[in-house]
Amino acid sequence: MHDNTTAQRAVGFLLRLTDADDAARIRRRIGAPSPGAGERRTAHAVLKLTPVPSSVLLWILEENDPKLNAVVYGHASADPWLRRAVLRGVPFGPGRTDTLPVDRVLLKHADEPPVPHQLVAQGLVEALRAATAMAPARDAASMVLGHRDWQTVAAADRERPLPGYARWALSVRPDCPPALRDQFGSHAKFTHRLRQAGVLAGPGAYATGHGPAAHVLRVLSLGHVMFPARVRDAEEALRPLVRDHLGGHEEAWAVLAQLLDTFHGTAPELIMTAGAIA
Repeated sequence: MHDNTTAQRAVGFLLRLTDADDAARIRRRIGAPSPGAGERRTAHAVLKLTPVPSSVLLWILEENDPKLNAVVYGHASADPWLRRAVLRGVPFGPGRTDTLPVDRVLLKHADEPPVPHQLVAQGLVEALRAATAMAPARDAASMVLGHRDWQTVAAADRERPLPGYARWALSVRPDCPPALRDQFGSHAKFTHRLRQAGVLAGPGAYATGHGPAAHVLRVLSLGHVMFPARVRDAEEALRPLVRDHLGGHEEAWAVLAQLLDTFHGTAPELIMTAGAIA
């Protein structure tokens, strides 16, 4: 194994889920380096180069950390509304209502993505009601920043249902409140649209239901630095599988490392396959 490869990070994440003594022995056996100093800086650099579902960016923002927010702002997957929220100090973590400080370097060099002047003049609710196609609906939905705006949208939809395009554009926002999605209703393509937009039920569902395993585990390997409050859900979902199928069995871990780069299934399928082969 080579340091900083997808395989190294993926195996390193799973090794956190087994006994510490076993993990140290297995690292020596397969050549996986131990987590060390500079992990935060390395995680920031890796995230910039790693495509992630939109919900992962939201999990990072929930830490309410200006430095992490700056990393999210610069990510290729960040939508205009998200960059606007970061520069305005919108809090996403539970229990925080006051404005967040913005990273000084980001504030000095970043520009806020503009909202079309016509939409600003219309206002949020009227802009959503006027959306008769997906592009203007996305522009209107991007005006929603924070809890109060979501409350305004929910009240407007209860008063008179918003157009379908507006509901769609709002629903695929990862920060759309689940109760509002329920209020919007569902249809045959709803789940598929959410998945396409990268909206996830949570880290546990991501860890067990998405693939390929190497990519998912690489993203989760950043969690201890980027979204520590959320990554535990993924760990608890995978820990029993690691214990039952890999444990302290060095050969099983070696097989897993060999399979990673070409395995197209989910992480549970990878773990069970490696254990069965060994």
